[in-house]
Amino acid sequence: MQKVYIKHHPNDAGKWIYRAYYSAWGKLGYDVKYYDNFSDISGEDYYLLCVDSDLTYDSFEYFQKSKKTFLFVRPTYFPKHWGSHENFYFNKSHDLITRVNEFDNIVKWTFCETDNNQYFSKWGDVKTVPLAYDNINYKKENKKMEFDVCFVGGWANNGFDEKRKIMISWMRPFMNSGLKCGFFINRDVSHEFESALIANSKVAINIHDAYQQELGLDTNERTFKSLGLNGLLVSDSINQIKKYFPDVPVTDTPEKMLNMVLNYVKMEENDRNRIKQKNIDFISQNHTYVNRVEQLLSF
Repeated sequence: MQKVYIKHHPNDAGKWIYRAYYSAWGKLGYDVKYYDNFSDISGEDYYLLCVDSDLTYDSFEYFQKSKKTFLFVRPTYFPKHWGSHENFYFNKSHDLITRVNEFDNIVKWTFCETDNNQYFSKWGDVKTVPLAYDNINYKKENKKMEFDVCFVGGWANNGFDEKRKIMISWMRPFMNSGLKCGFFINRDVSHEFESALIANSKVAINIHDAYQQELGLDTNERTFKSLGLNGLLVSDSINQIKKYFPDVPVTDTPEKMLNMVLNYVKMEENDRNRIKQKNIDFISQNHTYVNRVEQLLSF
């Protein structure tokens, strides 16, 4: 059985994203293992899913042995004030990039759109592989929920603590709307509760960080989770969402978002359910982590 080694991410969003990749590779019949250090990797002719923060001159030994290495990369340049924080850019010697580009078996990839921007130019050919719906670990729970609209997420401080202010602004109009709002922010809810909440609410909303709203190059995993579990999503305006999900309504103001949600809530249940099922079927066929693994393997 072909081995796959995946970088272990014990915390934050990476924990759930790479757990989803672990499950997807396993679903496709691969022998999947996490690694904390490259010394955990043994044998030859394996697949390797790693991140640019692990790049050292010693790590190239493991790239040479791999059948194919899928290296997640960050930009070497990022605009405005975000580019001053190491969360947003590759913060190691660019000589390592030169060395990476000598390997034919290394596929460089990232979550965001790489066409027509210079942020990744030093890496050369970087593939766009967006986030996805983890249909293996998120099961649709048919528990009774009485919410009209739902949101589960956190402040997710990106180094500038911008999202807190954004979320407060976008959620304020809902406070006096008369809607039953299932908003759980910075709450350690279980996956079972989160799945039940999203799946059984009438509509889900999504709100992004400041750099995502301005640049529009990537969306968060909540987009895919909401569409996969619920099927009805209203989001702030993000170009990547408009590219992959042109039927998802997006807006540039909190007030418009509330009005869109109200329209869905007032809709006849059968009409609402038809839209939901269409979106659920679409994302389940095209935007799961199994789809993403197959995309990686195609490069």
